[in-house]
This record gives sequence, C-alpha cells and structure tokens, in this order.
Amino acid sequence: MFLQSESETAAINMVIGASAVGARVMTSSSSPGISLKQEGISFLAGFQLPAVIVNVMRGGPGLGNIAPAQGDYFQATRGGGHGDYRTPVLAPASVQEVADLTYKAFDIADHYRTPVMILGDGMLGQMKEPVVFPEPIAKLPEKDWALHGRGDGPSRYLASLILDTTEMERHNWMLVRKYQEITANETSWEEYMTQDAQIVAVAYGTTARIAKAAIKRVRKDGVPVGLIRPITLWPFPTPALQELARRVNSFVVFEMSTGQMLEDVLLSLEGKGTVHFHGRPGGVVPTPAEFARILYREYQLKVKASS
Repeated sequence: MFLQSESETAAINMVIGASAVGARVMTSSSSPGISLKQEGISFLAGFQLPAVIVNVMRGGPGLGNIAPAQGDYFQATRGGGHGDYRTPVLAPASVQEVADLTYKAFDIADHYRTPVMILGDGMLGQMKEPVVFPEPIAKLPEKDWALHGRGDGPSRYLASLILDTTEMERHNWMLVRKYQEITANETSWEEYMTQDAQIVAVAYGTTARIAKAAIKRVRKDGVPVGLIRPITLWPFPTPALQELARRVNSFVVFEMSTGQMLEDVLLSLEGKGTVHFHGRPGGVVPTPAEFARILYREYQLKVKASS
C-alpha cells in the first residue's frame, strides 16, 4: 500500500505506528527531507522497530539542488539523530542492487529490529536498467513483540521513554551488543581487480561505477589499479581494507562530496599506506576520464618514489 503523507515528519511517524503493529514499512525522501525524519529514526532505534528508509542524495547543504551527490554520508553512518544508536546503511551501485538490497534491508531490519537506510544518489534514483527481481517471500517472519490490540494474549507495550538512568544505560548497552552482532554478520563489500593491484581506489554507489570505468581505461595501459566498493557503509568494511593494506600501500578515495567516507578509510587503515582524495561535491558528477587522470598521476608518483 502507498500512502502520501502531508510532510516528512508525518511520514516517519506513520512508519513508527505501522512498524509497531508488525507491518513491513518503508519511507523515502531526498537529503533535507531525511533531515526532517531524523528524530523519528532515532525513535525507531529506541523502540527497536524495524523499518527501511531510502535517501536519494542531492546537492547541499540547505536546499541545494536536485543533482546527484554523496554529501549525506556522515548523517547516514553516524546515526543522524540524537542518542547512542547506529543505523545499518546499504549503498547500491546499480538498479539491480537497488532491488536486491531493498529485500536485504527489510530482512536485516526485521531480524535485528532496527531501522535500516538505503543510501543512493540522484543519478541512481533516475536510472533505467534491466532488473531481475528476487523470488517473492513466501512467509514473513513472526513478530511476537508487535502490538495487535486487545486479545487473549499477554499485554504488550513499546516505549523509548526510560526515565530511570540505570535502565537507560542498560538499554544503550543492549543496543551496542546488537550493533556488534550486525557488524559481525552483515558487513559486505565488492573487490574489483585487486589481486595484483598496486593502487586501490575506494568508492561507493554511482562513484564506484565511474571508478570501474576509469580502472578499465588505465589497465589497458598497464597501470595496476583495483577497487574496493563498500556495500555496507555502516558497518564499514574495515577488515577488508586492513587486509588489502598488508600488500598495498597506496589508496585513492573517490567521492561526490568533500571527503566524508575518507574519514572511515583513514580510520580503517590506522596510518598504513598513503591515502589520497579526489572529490566533486555539490552535484557535480565526475567522468571516468577525470578519475583515470588521477589514477595515472598516482601511479607515476608511486613509480617515481620507488626509483
């Protein structure tokens, strides 16, 4: 069922109500609209209610424009709202992945009782590609915590208002253990031509597709470059980057922002290797030729430094 709400604030509160009674529910918006939903997303985390939130990012801050951008990374991966909570964030790079990861997002949300965000951009949001939809779900998981009104069963209630500080602390540590479980089980990424790479590009979403095209170009000229693409932005694929850093000491981060994922790359590598950044914020979409020039330059500097 599709329901048009009167505002973003209304939409996220409708999501809270529908999730509380056991429905699979989602909402979507673009950048500033997601900002208006942040209080409700924090409430979903506090209530431990499953839901899927789609953000098709646009240029900002403020109203900005409606061009593709990736400037909402911090907001998505750091929770965005108030309090100690995290939100699993999935970053599709194709229309096929939009379909596949939407199914996965609902499964993660239901399994861990948590809101999950799908983070795309304006280009992906308007792209047309063939899609093979996953098999329909035969049966949804039982939700013995859901509120179904009066009946013969035990009384149930949901609340995120916990005035006792000891109970609030216990609730927060319980959430931490859940996020640790998500990190252990749900972290995902793609590696592309990394087996013999001497330089590894790091990019996600649409930018990763552009980076792949650039890598194909420079590979024709013998430049050994690969790509690691985070599919979950949180949990971030830190172990995969650390494993690559055992044999690669040059990384290039590509983003359609001023360098937000860059911070997670630096944190993951813990000072190992060199990390360079190339970003295009505000809705400017880079080209494969542009990325290729950056990769050529990095390889030339690497060869010069080793000679």
